Formats: sequence, structure tokens, C-alpha cells
Amino acid sequence: MSDPDAVERLVRRAVGEFGRLDAAVNNAAGGGHPPTPLADVAVADYDSALAVNLRGVFLCMKHQIPAMLDGGGGAIVNMASTAGLQAVGGLAGYVSSKFGLIGLTRSAALDYAETGLRINALAPGPIHTEQLERAGEQAREAAGRAMPMRRIGRPAEVADAAVWLCSDAASFVTGATLPIDGGKLAGNAPFGPRPGTAPARHLEGEPA
Repeated sequence: MSDPDAVERLVRRAVGEFGRLDAAVNNAAGGGHPPTPLADVAVADYDSALAVNLRGVFLCMKHQIPAMLDGGGGAIVNMASTAGLQAVGGLAGYVSSKFGLIGLTRSAALDYAETGLRINALAPGPIHTEQLERAGEQAREAAGRAMPMRRIGRPAEVADAAVWLCSDAASFVTGATLPIDGGKLAGNAPFGPRPGTAPARHLEGEPA
């Protein structure tokens, strides 16, 4: 993703195999650093997050866009994150790259809005990918409890959203960022009992 020649070959091969390019989902991520206070982040680690997550998507679109315009238009979906809309402490590289990616998506969408080419982004929350699989069941359960829907997302739910954004059903959608996050970005869950749940017991000041 960070090698311009490799990205160019990727797009050229796709057009060679299929004769045209109608849709692309830019879903690579890498580089960065584990949770680390900003002053302790190595410059090389920060740069690596930008190189893959932001510059890499720029390179993809730089070559995808001309190929799509040659075919009369198309759709591009860039994989952002809820961390591109709501910061997460300790992840300076990742958060910077995802905020930047959303801005890049909007800018590109405006550049080509009149051409029949639509460019949007997805912002997933916790999804049951390989990373959460490696983290273990306890980490997945904790992530799910933190979501208003009380579960993590499934990869197919993200894929379905990407397919929709690439389809004619989303023909009037461009420059948008669609959260797939179980309500995470909607705000704080209610303090009282949730609908359909039993009232909380043993509240402070009440008899046990």
C-alpha cells in the first residue's frame, strides 16, 4: 500500500483482467504503534501509520480514479474507523490517519461529484476480525458490553455496507462516512434501565 509502483500494478492488473474498473474498497491497514502516550511514540511508528492508512489510500485512489473515469464512472469505498470521528487516547498514529482519511474521502468526492464517480467511507466500530479474534473471548465480550447494542459487529455487516455504497441503490450518496458501530457514536447509553430489561436493584439508598 505504501509502494506507488505496487499500487499502480494492482490497478493495471485489475483492468487487464476484467476490462474495466467499476468499484473499489480500500481496506488495507497497518503500521502504527500499540497504545502509547503521544510524547513516547517513535517518529517511525507514527509515520508508518500514515504511510499505509492514509498515503496508501491516496495512492489507490490516484490510480483507481482514472481507470473508473475511462469506464464512465464508478464507486470507491475507503475504510475509515470510528476512531476517525471520535479520538482514542494512546493511538496518535491510527487516529491521525483515520481522521485524515475521512477528510481525503470528502475532498476526492467533491473533485469528482459531477463525473459519475462516487467516493465514500465506512467507519466501523469493534468488528470480529482477526485482531479481535487474537485478543481473546474476554476482550471481545468487553468490547461488546461497551456498545449500546451490547455486541461487536460481524465482518459481513461491514461488507454489506460496502456493497450497498458501491451499488446503484446508493447513487445519490457521495462524500459520506457511514458508521457501522452498534450505536457507539450516537452518544452515551441511558443511565436508567434499558427497554425490555428488568429495573436495576440495590441502588444506593435503597434497601437490599
